[in-house]
Amino acid sequence: MTGGPRIGVLALQGDVREHVRALTEAGATAGPVRRQHELDAVDALVVPGGESTTMSKLAVEFDLLDPVRKRVADGMPVYGSCAGMIMLATTVLDGRPDQRGFDGIEMTVRRNAFGRQVDSFEGPVEIAGIDGDPFHAVFIRAPWVESVGAGVEVLGRVADGSPQGRIVAVRQGPLLATSFHPELTGDLRVHRFFVDLVRARP
Repeated sequence: MTGGPRIGVLALQGDVREHVRALTEAGATAGPVRRQHELDAVDALVVPGGESTTMSKLAVEFDLLDPVRKRVADGMPVYGSCAGMIMLATTVLDGRPDQRGFDGIEMTVRRNAFGRQVDSFEGPVEIAGIDGDPFHAVFIRAPWVESVGAGVEVLGRVADGSPQGRIVAVRQGPLLATSFHPELTGDLRVHRFFVDLVRARP
């Protein structure tokens, strides 16, 4: 990995290549992270979409759960999309009893809140801090945020349809999370937002 802020993509499960490609196009130096020495070499991390219970189990098996938690607690910027949002939440509803995450963003997230795979949908989401038209968001078995703590900024809500008003994008300091998958759209604005956030860190 050379040039630009060094951003790893947690490569245990999920849409890793799509995030690496989007981050690279957004000006970062991006690559997969599967081991602690790879985690130690990056400035920031993306936790991709996938299946959060599987990701939780693999994080433990690959001895990455506690190292990522420590980096999060120490202020490393992290962006989580879909399952990554679940992994960053302090409280998860409808998860497995043994499911563990990175405890980064003070929020309560409902897993698979929008329904099963057949209930996946696309829709516009306006995101605070990102200029231009509403983001065309892709929701696949997505979570939503039930509630947030005092230090969490709500960046975006579903604009229309039956889940109208549900929180789907949040930020807490250097931590960013979305319910949707920007890496699947070709729209780099969320990734550029995160890359700029990483660049701005001291």
